Amino acid sequence: MTLLDLTPRATVTDLLSTLPVLIIGAGPIGLAAAAHLAERGIDFVVLEAGDGPAASIRLWAHTRLFSPWRYLIEPASRRLLEADGWMPPADLDRAPAGSELVEAYLAPLAGLEVLRSRIRYGTRVVAVAREGMDRTRTAGREKTPFVVRVETADGIEELTGRAVIDGSGTYTTPNPLSSSGLDPIGSAEVADRIVHALPDVLGADRARFAGRHTTVVGAGHSAANTLIALAELAEHEPGTRVTWLIRNASAVRVSSSADDELADRGRLGSRVDRLVASGAVRKLDSFEIARVSARGDGILLIGTRGGEAATHGSDLVVNATGFRPDLAMLREVRLALDDIVEAPVRLAPLIDPNVHSCGTVEPHGFDELRHPESGFFVVGMKSYGRASTFLLATGYEQVRSVVAWLDGDMRAATEVQLTLPATGVCSTDLGGGSCCS
Repeated sequence: MTLLDLTPRATVTDLLSTLPVLIIGAGPIGLAAAAHLAERGIDFVVLEAGDGPAASIRLWAHTRLFSPWRYLIEPASRRLLEADGWMPPADLDRAPAGSELVEAYLAPLAGLEVLRSRIRYGTRVVAVAREGMDRTRTAGREKTPFVVRVETADGIEELTGRAVIDGSGTYTTPNPLSSSGLDPIGSAEVADRIVHALPDVLGADRARFAGRHTTVVGAGHSAANTLIALAELAEHEPGTRVTWLIRNASAVRVSSSADDELADRGRLGSRVDRLVASGAVRKLDSFEIARVSARGDGILLIGTRGGEAATHGSDLVVNATGFRPDLAMLREVRLALDDIVEAPVRLAPLIDPNVHSCGTVEPHGFDELRHPESGFFVVGMKSYGRASTFLLATGYEQVRSVVAWLDGDMRAATEVQLTLPATGVCSTDLGGGSCCS
């Protein structure tokens, strides 16, 4: 280990080794990648669109994670922190809220000098390419530096790097409400009545939901968290009503399981079941949304239910239909993506939500994450494409392996090991759904 010794290493070519590794995103996965690069003495720059670390997590900071602390603290990051005097949370078996994850772990990690001096905030990546080459040019491609175009308050600029690790996540690119995967016709006219997943119902957004009818669309754990919060709000705010709209006959993704080692995740399903049974939440199943339109100050969902034309009116709609990767900035990068889940082709069979839950995903590293573009990796939630079976522990092992490969340490890169908490749910239980958010 050569911590703080950032002498460039000639692991690709002599030219490329003088350039830093460019990391997109200062979330938990991007910071973990930075920690591993720092330990190995490889220079890097982290490019973060927000004004601080973990900008996406801060948007749902009020929400409690499923995983306890022991699965959320990445080993290399912990080594760097503890060398600086940091102490881990006292109860590693407790699941923190997003705000705690940021304040107690990610902010201190990003504040370490070895990372802080190499993180650029307010820097949004808009494109990745090879310097002077579009995706059609092949000759000399692997010896050519990457160029990353970014947008800052001062305008557009470009940075060059020896490799790119894209850990930008998917939270800011939700799936559309429509069952077709397209934005429902009429979405632009009612955009102010459609709310992003995981709003702070009991906190900052309380006034927006109090006394109104809210429909939560989605069959995963993001939907479950919001339904529970809205039902609690309804107990204190007269006129508050809650509808849960799903496209299938049952919401298998939030079904509870007594065998789930992540207890907080298992309890979500039970709580939602009780709310539906008591009438606190009305469940509207088998509804396929095709169009939306304004209805007074509210919104009308237009589609089919059970094959018949149907409509549903609400004041607000929370879009908790999941997320998808932003691939627009990667148009000039040679990618090999699965045609179903939009994950790397070698990874896709290991994470297909029709087969796997987050507790049954096999260990994987640089090899499964490789694209035809040598030196380019998508990691973390974004690497899973449209699959929702991701856990942070999985992303931590991904970047450990990727960084070892970048350092030419094939032994470490290929010794991929991962122990995940059991879900208590198998593919047959899920009926083609997913257990995770």
